[in-house]
Amino acid sequence: MASKITTYAEFWPYYLREHSNINARRLHFLGTTLAILSLALLIVLQMPAFIFVALVSGYGPAWIAHFFVEKNRPATFTYPYWSLVSDFRMYFYWLGGKLPGELKKAGVE
Repeated sequence: MASKITTYAEFWPYYLREHSNINARRLHFLGTTLAILSLALLIVLQMPAFIFVALVSGYGPAWIAHFFVEKNRPATFTYPYWSLVSDFRMYFYWLGGKLPGELKKAGVE
């Protein structure tokens, strides 16, 4: 990435290109699912420790995907808010069957 991204409209295609490997996306999907389940347990059981569990289970698989599968730097380090929003966006697009179209628009084959 040569210059700083200034709008979310620019960030979203960049984010998708940084997740071009299907196995990296699968690890993200796993992490996001575990984070959502952890947050649900936080609400149901009212145990604050599940905040930590949500963070570790959400970011752990995602960062493994970046460092060992994609071999790139997680966007979270530079764009933490947009990255979090995009992770959930990618997750729900995948669940809804809309992710292939988004990937294609971003130039990911």
